[in-house]
Amino acid sequence: MNFFSYGQYTQHGDSIASVKVKKINYKAFIIPSALIGYGIIGLESHTLKDFNLQARKELSEHIDEQLTIDDFSQYTPFLSVYALNGFGVTGKHNFKDRTIVLVTSYLIMGGTVNLLKNASNVLRPDDTSKNSFPSGHTATAFMGAEFLWQEYKNVSVWYGIAGYSIAAGTGLFRMYNNRHWITDVAAGAGIGILSTKIAYLLHPWIKKTLFGNHESANACVLPFYNGKESGLGVTITF
Repeated sequence: MNFFSYGQYTQHGDSIASVKVKKINYKAFIIPSALIGYGIIGLESHTLKDFNLQARKELSEHIDEQLTIDDFSQYTPFLSVYALNGFGVTGKHNFKDRTIVLVTSYLIMGGTVNLLKNASNVLRPDDTSKNSFPSGHTATAFMGAEFLWQEYKNVSVWYGIAGYSIAAGTGLFRMYNNRHWITDVAAGAGIGILSTKIAYLLHPWIKKTLFGNHESANACVLPFYNGKESGLGVTITF
């Protein structure tokens, strides 16, 4: 069963000269939707809240010191796409197209995460703030993992496996560092994956509408970390 399609039609006289239609299988959205649903249910479910507390207790018994690797690993999957291309491993799209997809994914993911953080008002496990749900680090990591998978799945399945392994590790470290609950991480993972899938669907329309036929592009991507906060600066010229 398919639920979405788009196409381009060119008509000459009374006949249609060409038809291009792309259909999207709904099954691709089951896993990310389930992850998001699990996280949202966990906001009110006493059973899942108890599970969150139990998991935090188990982790706290094995924590010696916090490791900030998740502040950097969240960016590794999507930066790997550009690194691989720089080393001559050609992916699905050229520089311009994959950058459009990435920026679209990041905007969808970031907007969704910030909206939910402000609306949910969930206290972090370490009691530092009430913006725990969902995990932004995890969302960024899984957004990048899906991006890496989409760009290089036809080259080797191992690129996708590596990207998702790093993303899963990022989510685990967010819990290990007592910054997020399991439900936060699950929802973040779902949002990240779903954001990238939606970005690929929107890419043809965005490219045609906003950028026309211009094929050249330059970009500079610079992660930053000041000891307390981390982020990503992106400058793009088309």
